[in-house]
Amino acid sequence: MTTVKPREFTGRKMLMIMLAFFGVIISVNVFMAYSAVKTFPGLETDNAYIASQQFNERAAAQRALGWSIEFTHEGDEVVLKLHDSEGVAVIPAAISATLGRPTFSGNDITLEFRLVGNEYRAEADLASGPWRLFLDAVAQDGTLYKKRMHLVVSE
Repeated sequence: MTTVKPREFTGRKMLMIMLAFFGVIISVNVFMAYSAVKTFPGLETDNAYIASQQFNERAAAQRALGWSIEFTHEGDEVVLKLHDSEGVAVIPAAISATLGRPTFSGNDITLEFRLVGNEYRAEADLASGPWRLFLDAVAQDGTLYKKRMHLVVSE
């Protein structure tokens, strides 16, 4: 009868297992960090301290307008409806908007709105998934109105 000698679990085997284990973890972490930095769209403002100085004043002026916004996607257009606190349609003196993905600025679209009746429409053929709108409007009295809105386009 032959006896088979069991293989020994040596320090060399343990070292190889540990190196492979931590090598995979470190490789995945490096890849994820690189991907996060590569797709980061950038800063929202150049100097947050200066931007915060006028925030409360701008926010109070914006709230005093009493505007509400409906933002939808219909076919190959985005539709924006602005209303005051009484439900009357609002036509601002100026309006501009950028539409993009939440985490990647490479797909950003500057919307060119046209007034159709009491709503604003802009061409935008959007792929399915999450989108965000950065809206800047100026009221007839010169008050700046800024709004960030989210939209999920289904297939």
